[in-house]
Amino acid sequence: MSPTLLQIRATGSEPAIALAVLAVTALSIALSLTIALVLARGYRRGPGRRGMLWLAVGLLLLTTIPELLRVGLPTATGIDTFGRSVLVSGCELLGLGTILWAIYGGTTQ
Repeated sequence: MSPTLLQIRATGSEPAIALAVLAVTALSIALSLTIALVLARGYRRGPGRRGMLWLAVGLLLLTTIPELLRVGLPTATGIDTFGRSVLVSGCELLGLGTILWAIYGGTTQ
C-alpha cells in the first residue's frame, strides 16, 4: 500500500462515528449547562449559598468550556493539537480548582 493511502485511512473516520461524537459532545454540553443553571438558581434563592455559584462556575470550566474548545479551536483557528491540549487541560484544571474552592474555601460569605 502506498503511504498516501495509509495516511488517509489513519486520519479519516466513518460519518456515523463523527456524528456520534458530535451528538455525545452536544449532550455533554447540554447536561453541564442544565446542571450549572440549577446551581445558579439555587444560589439566587438566598444568602449563604455562594458555594453553589462557585460549583456552577467550576462545572462550566470543567466540562462545557473544554468541550467547546475541543470543537471550536480546530474549526475557527489554526491552533495545533498541542496548543489545544494545553488550553483544554488548563481550563479543566481551573474548573477542578474552582470546585475545590467551592467545597473547602469559598462557602463562607
